[in-house]
Amino acid sequence: MPNTDVFSEIEQKIGYTFRDKRLLETCFTHASYAGEHGCESNERLEFLGDALLGFLVADALYRAGGEREGEMTARRIRCVSAAPLESAVRALGLEKYLRISAGMRGDPGKKAVSSLFEAIVAAIYLDGGIVPAQKFVAAYLPLAQQAEPNYKGELQEYLQGRHLPRAAYELVRREGEDVAPVFTVQATAAGKSAVGTGKTVRAAEKSAAKQLLQCLIKGE
Repeated sequence: MPNTDVFSEIEQKIGYTFRDKRLLETCFTHASYAGEHGCESNERLEFLGDALLGFLVADALYRAGGEREGEMTARRIRCVSAAPLESAVRALGLEKYLRISAGMRGDPGKKAVSSLFEAIVAAIYLDGGIVPAQKFVAAYLPLAQQAEPNYKGELQEYLQGRHLPRAAYELVRREGEDVAPVFTVQATAAGKSAVGTGKTVRAAEKSAAKQLLQCLIKGE
């Protein structure tokens, strides 16, 4: 890249044709490549795309109706976290077009791949407005998450987004018989704590993370 064949391939995959091909080129330019070649990276697009993505997902959740504020916030955090964004980019096969430095041979890495989705959203918005950006997000980032929610991951994403330290987990007690134990774990972050129980320590940690995340969201 850049050449018209590559541009056409990308546009066909994302379902949008750019009027300004320079935006598309910048969108797929990683900071490592930009540093070596003296061109603009996609970091500014990622910044804008992050905000746009949060708005578009929030708008879709609001229009869907039927959920309370806390539930919508949790779903929004889940939808715009790194994992689904990375999965969407890889499902479209777009990571191979990302221009990276010679020192980053092979796979560009999870952060670069997930951030590419945000850059694409911003590039489409700048080139064609909010409607095509909204269509792209709706087509390739389904709001319904079929897998069991990863509450520890969601809590970590929430804390990272606010530049807060990681959550700490402490086993408080173990109750019940050996064949059917019940574990209680306390999760602590951002000056707040919550407890959760489960048949395994892992399950108790997930429960505690869920309770703590809900507590933090309500406190915003």
